[in-house]
Order: sequence, then structure tokens, then C-alpha cells
Amino acid sequence: MPNRLVDAISPYLRSHAENPVDWHGWGAEAFTEARNRDLPVLVSIGYSTCHWCHVMARESFSDPDLAGYLNDNFVSIKVDREEHPDVDASYLAAASAFVQGLGWPLNVFVTPDGKAFHAGTYFPPRPMLGNPSFREVLEAVTDAWTTRRREVEAGASRVAEALAESSVQLRAQSDLPDAGALEVMVSEISAMEDVQFGGFGTAPKFPVAPALGFLLDRVDGQQLALRTLKRLGASPLRDPIEGGFFRYAVNRDWSEPHYERMLYDNAQLLDHYTQAWKLTGEPWARLVAEGVGRFLVQVMQLPGGGFASAQDSESTVKGQRVEGGYYTLDVDARRAETPPALDDKVLTGWNGLAIGALARAGFAFGESGAEMLGAARRAADYLQHRHVRADGTLVRASIGSRTSVAEATLEDYGMYSRGLLELALSTGDVSYAVTARSLLDSTLRRPSDKVVDTEDSEVFRAPNGADPVLEAQGLAIALDPSEGAYPSGLTATAGAANILYLLTAEPRYRAGAEAAMSHVAALVPDRPLAFGATLRLFNTLTEATEQLVVVSPTESTPKTPTELVEAARRHPAALVASVTEQQAQAFANAGFELFAGRTAMGSRPRAYLCLDFVCLLPVTDAAALGGPGAS
Repeated sequence: MPNRLVDAISPYLRSHAENPVDWHGWGAEAFTEARNRDLPVLVSIGYSTCHWCHVMARESFSDPDLAGYLNDNFVSIKVDREEHPDVDASYLAAASAFVQGLGWPLNVFVTPDGKAFHAGTYFPPRPMLGNPSFREVLEAVTDAWTTRRREVEAGASRVAEALAESSVQLRAQSDLPDAGALEVMVSEISAMEDVQFGGFGTAPKFPVAPALGFLLDRVDGQQLALRTLKRLGASPLRDPIEGGFFRYAVNRDWSEPHYERMLYDNAQLLDHYTQAWKLTGEPWARLVAEGVGRFLVQVMQLPGGGFASAQDSESTVKGQRVEGGYYTLDVDARRAETPPALDDKVLTGWNGLAIGALARAGFAFGESGAEMLGAARRAADYLQHRHVRADGTLVRASIGSRTSVAEATLEDYGMYSRGLLELALSTGDVSYAVTARSLLDSTLRRPSDKVVDTEDSEVFRAPNGADPVLEAQGLAIALDPSEGAYPSGLTATAGAANILYLLTAEPRYRAGAEAAMSHVAALVPDRPLAFGATLRLFNTLTEATEQLVVVSPTESTPKTPTELVEAARRHPAALVASVTEQQAQAFANAGFELFAGRTAMGSRPRAYLCLDFVCLLPVTDAAALGGPGAS
């Protein structure tokens, strides 16, 4: 039996390489084999730090008898959802027709042409609490395939048709929510607050970082966001020693965390605690922010400069493999143990989230943030060297010296571009902004148009298109608005495009952002907590945006920042840049209109505060600038 997973990019796939199951990686070859053998396909999806994925691997996929049954009656495909998010999204949508409470591992049974006809998540090795064993499920699927084939294929076709129809309906446009509608969304999210323990809902408890970002930006939601962040920072969900947050907690009071630590959670939470500190100046906010930043730099950043996608929940402590045991140890005891393994797969999009968050935090915290800002630079430079191809398209993932064949998704273009723009603003290095603009232009359907066609449902799309296997099967999701724990690719790209508009004054970027978001506006009112990043962008697009540029003299930049620069670090403006005159000129020459004509006043820095390019008179006094850091 060939071992097709032993050289996989994904650590998750490699962890299954020694299974007796005849696994295929994602690709057309597995479906060709299924057609030739006239067998159904098991598409089993998970990720490296997924606890129940590990459990099912040990209980079922390592069982020779069960593996033998799988090999005789199925073609089996193992997929890392982080490497192939579009595959995961497509099969999650299909699985929703068969099962509630979706999660991972996700096991989907499909026809040789990829259409789903049954699905589930974790299947136990023996019947449990009324749930069938995995062997019983496999036998039932085999029976249905061999004795009721026509019924199975008809059902699979109906599911595929329903998904295609919902995709068409999704393309319809709706008006973006106005101020009143956004106020209602804040109220609805507020009603979900757990007033006793903080957070939202009961159990399991997630930090729902995207929704916290929306609330932080709103006057009517700010206190709820700050209250939630303060409780989260003091809860068992945060490791007080290394500073990072775990993915979620089993219990309502945040106890019994699931101990995997995800790059996307910690990047977003770093951003939110930085903003909380800028708004309040409270020590708790800065303490948690700097702790998360330290975790990202010291634990998650790899030697080459990129960030690992996650850290495992399991580790070996005192010779025993346990879930979370490492995190019960104090500092000294941890030194004697091997830390939980990193999933050292570098994902372009998630690295973009980390780059942006570290850049903003590094700038806000000044001298103490230098390590974070340096880490953001290293990661951006790594991705520029390793993840940007000669033709300007992106790589989805890499590990060590190898890159994945998976196509980069819209998520990668949007998140990485946004991270580069934030890094350009925080460092004054225009080259990062130029790269971001090039990447975003490649996602616009008609980048040369002055204004984007607002009737186009695919205003933004990944340059290399959808996954080729899904595309060939007619199963690719053209417009995927789902967010989960971080922004969708559509929202991330539209948000980056809006930042680019605020830097260039080119209306096509703003028009593109508004047009893209109009296609998901109707989905949000029914599930506001699930669309926090979308709501945050809606809020940005419906309000005038503050832009602040502080320009210092190039030839005499002081080692100690001036009061004006320090005020800029704490200023609540959505877009803040502190540059030298030479850097401002470089931005202006590169077409970033916000910097045109911006100069210092002799030997003194000068600040320009604008509202959607309508600017007040420049000031040299920090108190005149306003904002929390100006007094």
C-alpha cells in the first residue's frame, strides 16, 4: 500500500501517514480511482491541533480491521482544512444537510463526482449515547451504496442543487445597514452576554474575537467589549505564563479550556487589547496585549520569520501524553518538559492577521513594542520572499523549504494585504503598501476601472480561481461569506481595499468594498454574533473615517519621540501614520494621496488630522490633536 501522506506539507496529514488506511491527499486522482472502482469516497477533514481529530485517529483510523473495511469499500481522502479552506467550506455547507452542530473532524461521504450523500463529525469506535459506532456508519453507507444507489445519487444531486441555488441567492445585493440597523445589531449581541462570567452564550465558550472588534468600534458597544476583554484576560482561557489564549472553554465559567492555541485567535485578541489600552489607558489592557504579543513572538514565530498556524493541545508530561497538562505547570516545571508541538505550517492569510496586529501594537506601545514591530517585519519579509510567486500570485502555505500545491484563497490576499498596509503605516516603509496594492489589484475583477461595477457579485476573487477539483465538480463556492472565528476572505479583502482607498483616494477601492459587502448584507441580521467582522466593516463603511498623519523632519528625528508622536500612538483614529518628511514624499510619489504635501514645520513634527480626506489645519501641539494620548 503506497504511503501518500508521508511527504505531505501538512503536519496533520503526516500524523496520519502511518495509519493502515490507504489515504489519499486532496486531488483529482482519488476521485478517478473511486470511479474506476465504483466506490463511494470518504472525505475526512481536520487540522493538526484538533483534539477529537487525534482521538478518532487513535481509536478508528489506527485500527487494522476498520482500516481494512475502509480500504475495501471506500476511497479515503484526508484533508487539512487549514491548507484547503475552500474544500472545507464546500463540504461543511454540504454536511449541514445531514447533521447539526458541525465541527471537526468532519467526515463526509460523497459520490465519485464529489457530491455529498451523508456526513458526520466524530464517530466513536463503539455505540455511545445512542450514536452508532464508526463501523456501523461505514456498513450502513456501504449498504446504501450497493442496494439503493439510485436513491443515494438522487439525494446527493438534490443537496448539490440546493447549494448551487443558495449560492445564486447569495449573489443578490442588499443595502448596507444604516446607523439604526447597526444599533439594533449591538443590542442583539448585548442580549447574548453572560453577565455572570462574561462572554456570550453558555457552553462551550469561545472568545468570538470578530464580534469584539465590532463592539470596540461602537460607542454603544464599547463598554460591553471592554468588560468582556477584561474578564477574558483574567480567565482560565488565557495562559498567564506564556500569555497566549486557548481556542475555547468547555464550561460557561471559562474553565476546562481546549488547550490548542491558534494564530488567528491570538492575532485578533492582540489587536483588541491594544485598542482597549488606547481607549482607556488601563494597565490590564496593556498587560494582556503585551503578553499576547510576547507569546506570538517567542512561541509562535518560526526561525525563518513566519508564524506557525497553531500550537497543539496535547503534550508529554512526566512521560504521559495528556491534554493541557503542560499548562498546569509553573515556569520552572515547564522548563523540564517539552512544550506542545507547533503546527509549523505557515499560512499566508493568518500570518497577515499577525503582521497587522503586531504592527499596530508595536507602534502603539512605542519603545516596549519594538520587538513586536520587528517580528511583524520579519514575517512580512519572509512571506514576500517565500509566498509571493514571480507572477505576483500568492502561495497558500509553506513548511520549511517546501510550498503547498493548494491555491491561495481570497482570505490570503485580503489578510496579507491588510497586514502589509498596517506595517507600512507603522514603519513608514512604503514598499509594504506598494506590494499590498499590487496584491489587491490582482483580486479586483476590473482593476483598471475608475469605479467597480457594483452589479458584479465577484468584485474580488483569488487570481488563480477556485480549487480546480471543486471547480471541475461544480462544487466550488463562488462567494463564501462565512466567518467563524476570523473574517471571511470577502470581508478581509473588502476591508483591505477600504484602507487602500483611505490612503490613495481612488474611488474604485471604496466602491469595490461596498459592492462586495452588499452581497452579504441580508445574511447578518439573523446571526449578528456570527458576522462580527462583517458588521465591523459595515460600521466603517457607514461612518466617516479619521485619518492621522504625523510628519517629523527627516534630518533630525529625535531618539526620544516627541509629545506629538506619543499622542499619535494613542490616538483613536482608524488610520494613523507617523513618518519622516522623506517617507511622506515616498508615499506621495507612489500614489498614496493622503501623504501629498505633508511636511514638518521646520525642526518640529506636524500632525494632519482628516475626516475622509477633509483635513483640519495642521497642528504641532499634542493637546490640540485631541485623543486619549494628547493630554
